[in-house]
Amino acid sequence: MQHPKKSHWEAATMVVGYLKNSVGQGVWLKFEPVNTLTCWCDSDWATCLNTRRLVTSYVIHFGESLTSWKSKKQHTISRGSAEAEYRSMASAVAELTCNISEAKTFSFKETTIDDIQIAFKQNKLTSRRLVELYLSEIQKANPILKGIIEVNPDALFLADKADQERKSGALLSSRLHGIPVLVKDNIATKDKLNTTAGSLALVGSIVPQDAGVVKKLRNAGAIILGKATMTEWAASRSSTMPNGWNGRLGQALNPYVASADPSGSSTGSATSVAANLAAVALGTETAGSILSPSNSNSVVGIKPTVGLASRAGVIPISHRQDTVGPICRTVSDAVEVLDAIVGFDQDDFLATKKASTYIPHGGYQQFLKADGLKDKRLGISKDLFGSNDIKTYQQHFNTLRQKGAVLVDNLEIPNIYLVQDALVVAQRIALSAESKMNLNAYLKKLVYTRVRSLADVIAFNKVSASEKVEEYGQDIMEAAEKTNGIGKLEREALSNITKACKYGFEKMMKEKALDALMSPGADIADLLAIGGYPGINVPAGYDKNGVPFGISFGGLKGSEPTLIEIAYGFEQATHIRKSPPSHPRWDYISDSI
Repeated sequence: MQHPKKSHWEAATMVVGYLKNSVGQGVWLKFEPVNTLTCWCDSDWATCLNTRRLVTSYVIHFGESLTSWKSKKQHTISRGSAEAEYRSMASAVAELTCNISEAKTFSFKETTIDDIQIAFKQNKLTSRRLVELYLSEIQKANPILKGIIEVNPDALFLADKADQERKSGALLSSRLHGIPVLVKDNIATKDKLNTTAGSLALVGSIVPQDAGVVKKLRNAGAIILGKATMTEWAASRSSTMPNGWNGRLGQALNPYVASADPSGSSTGSATSVAANLAAVALGTETAGSILSPSNSNSVVGIKPTVGLASRAGVIPISHRQDTVGPICRTVSDAVEVLDAIVGFDQDDFLATKKASTYIPHGGYQQFLKADGLKDKRLGISKDLFGSNDIKTYQQHFNTLRQKGAVLVDNLEIPNIYLVQDALVVAQRIALSAESKMNLNAYLKKLVYTRVRSLADVIAFNKVSASEKVEEYGQDIMEAAEKTNGIGKLEREALSNITKACKYGFEKMMKEKALDALMSPGADIADLLAIGGYPGINVPAGYDKNGVPFGISFGGLKGSEPTLIEIAYGFEQATHIRKSPPSHPRWDYISDSI
């Protein structure tokens, strides 16, 4: 009789049951690693025929990777002496061990969502095993890299649930089903995880519900693996605080060159994905916080049009500029995540209603075209590319042309004085007032928290040694606390920002008929931020010290389909990304590229 295949955890339970029936004593099992099954029990059971047969089955199917069985005395059964007994074993157990053997061949390093889903379908991998692999890697690497501030204690439970759903033949909600996802620590999760923006002040606080994007991830079947670290308060506390530092975890490191800038504020989302501590991640951006760390850590970051993905439940700075987007190792994975998180949300009503009109019928994956660069008009502005940048990126310019793109170079952004004022002065004035109002509103809605206002946070920081106020200060927060809403000064600043967008970036894009404006690294980030425009950063190389750098493509609101075609076309033409070294270098020299 042919028995149906079982997951290795189901079969482990079955094995324990056989052993208990045979010896009547407590028995427990542990897989460490996937090709080794270790069993402990309370008596000498090696002579028990049924047990010997079970042991024999594992030894044969693991081949030369001999299974080790331990009791009060260790017993070893060789493969050769066990052959005769194998035939009497239940086929379900034999099939189980085959599945375990296959699982050890799955390489999770640099794996994509496509790779994972294929392995699921072929029964070479389970969500539980995938989560175990990531948890093992986190345990090894995170004490050094400090990219993950907290691991979800329910991750394995959620993985088992995903495996059961897949086994039952239920219609899966999306290709993110069973995929572990990290979310930045300023994105609310209504579970056992904290949501703190890296601040000790919010440890133990209770959010009223999942953030809008987390609800969509859960509906898609994704597994929340944990919270990614970040620059504390999304870099809105201090102008001297290092990128990737916060009071809860300390300093996150760049996995390529540890002494290089990991950037921020979505530091851990980028460093953890780059270092293969997670499949995919979510970051947030107010001004550069997705594009910049993606650039510094050789990953793909998509900053969507403001409102394309809900900001409800995200610790806010500015509703004009805040956005949520994916950080992944490939453009296709980033687009997969983007498809899952975009759309209308009642709790972010105005922004998501307006931006939902930009979402194409059939989603964004249809724009993953190998020839996506053909006939695209790409702008090169002298305001963004200096002479050294031109030399560094010249090979990429040649590749873009070879793939059919039209490069419009020597551009000057119109009314640059307006744009510069908006970036340097007006944005600071507007963000200062907006951040106080929005943070106060967020804190008041928490079910429980020790701090209910920006003033409370400032006071907490002063008495918490771990927050290092004497070393890093909190000048941005203190300036925000002095504001009193949107007054004459703020209205003038907002008006200047609107003019800079209309008569600067938008004017150039329309007059030159550009599909995208390019920039070295994430230098375009602030320009895109003030107008709520989308952008994508793609890995573009490594400097002489091994520090990554990328290239960014930015466009008008709702231009994600075109930007995806461009970014995917560039990625497929270059294939530049490589894994970080097993041990990041510390000998960084600052004159990089």
